[in-house]
Amino acid sequence: MRLLHTSDWHLGQTLHHHDRAWEHQRFLDWLLQTLVAHAIDALLISGDVYDNANPSAASQRMLYRFLTAARQRVPHLNIVLIAGNHDSPGRLEAPAPFLEEFDARVVGVVERDAEGNIEVSRLVVPLRNRQGDVAAWCLAIPFLRVSDVPRLDNAGDAYLQGVAALYGQAQTMAREYRQPNQAIVAMGHCHMAGGQVSEHSERRIVVGGAEMLSSSLFDADVAYAALGHLHLAQKVGGAEHIRYSGSPLPLSFAEMGYPHQVLIVELDGARLAGIESIAVPRAVEMLRVPLKAAPIEEVEAALAKLELADVGPDARPFLEVRVRLDGPEPGLRARIEAALESKPVRLARIDTHSCISPDRPAPAARSLDELGQLDPVAIFKDTYLRKYGEASPDDLLAALHEILNTAEDGI
Repeated sequence: MRLLHTSDWHLGQTLHHHDRAWEHQRFLDWLLQTLVAHAIDALLISGDVYDNANPSAASQRMLYRFLTAARQRVPHLNIVLIAGNHDSPGRLEAPAPFLEEFDARVVGVVERDAEGNIEVSRLVVPLRNRQGDVAAWCLAIPFLRVSDVPRLDNAGDAYLQGVAALYGQAQTMAREYRQPNQAIVAMGHCHMAGGQVSEHSERRIVVGGAEMLSSSLFDADVAYAALGHLHLAQKVGGAEHIRYSGSPLPLSFAEMGYPHQVLIVELDGARLAGIESIAVPRAVEMLRVPLKAAPIEEVEAALAKLELADVGPDARPFLEVRVRLDGPEPGLRARIEAALESKPVRLARIDTHSCISPDRPAPAARSLDELGQLDPVAIFKDTYLRKYGEASPDDLLAALHEILNTAEDGI
């Protein structure tokens, strides 16, 4: 049996206010072709399908059109989709009865019966091969909140112990269901201990004071664990069979160098036979100019020399400009935009760096009471000193006084 593991699509995400729907659609079109070309039997989507809990109608249409097309192109395809921490569990599960007619199982909510017991059977999903026979059992466990895990007595860390207990219950049920030569596959959306986090992108998961889970969650008979949440594709603790697929496109400039991919997992009966990574084509490039922050004059010269292919508006690269400043530069954005005039690029971010020497002692921190006693001018002076390491220039102070006077006059 052949599985495709992907996660963290973040449909509906914008990059510094730039829409990315075109990029996401290019990825889904490519993914559909990949499912066909590699004769995939089951598609595992490990959470954060959407970028927020209230996705736009356009983002939802994009998902459902893809799922419909996937089943049309690969009629025997099993689809299992779990909720991530960015998703609304209830919203994601709302169309589940309809999607199950297409062999698409969506698990967002951990349900309990009338006695308060978790309905573990909802979390254990059969995966069928193209002949229609059950070839594996999938633990479809979504992002777990405190209310989702079993309530244990005398637990040292109630959340971590509860998560371990729930995975244990699901694995026990899968072992009861499976027949000889049937594999157990686990899905989860969580932060595993030792996982490398992306700067600026991933929302930290801290539940009940706990952040990272142990790979001991997975029993020895779990052939493969398909994880979501961390955007950098990686193994967990060096284990070949416990993987984050990573996000299919960079969700911030911190991720522009990541190897974006999906994973194809080959099962031979109950055992893992192999894993192949397939690189996701980059529909839109991300550029940093210069690579290290430089004075504005050098930046302007570098931008003027920038040569780019003339492509459509949706395919134009996103640009982060890095500038080193000696002091405030009120016209900074205008100067950068002038240097980029008529170039087929989208200015996404200006990253400014101060020239303060690292040897210069930092100003003393102020308490909240001290800050509360400062007037706007004193706060401005204090902030300027902290950022640039010198007193505020007279012309900036004059401009600030003019703004404050105007506000007081009600103009």
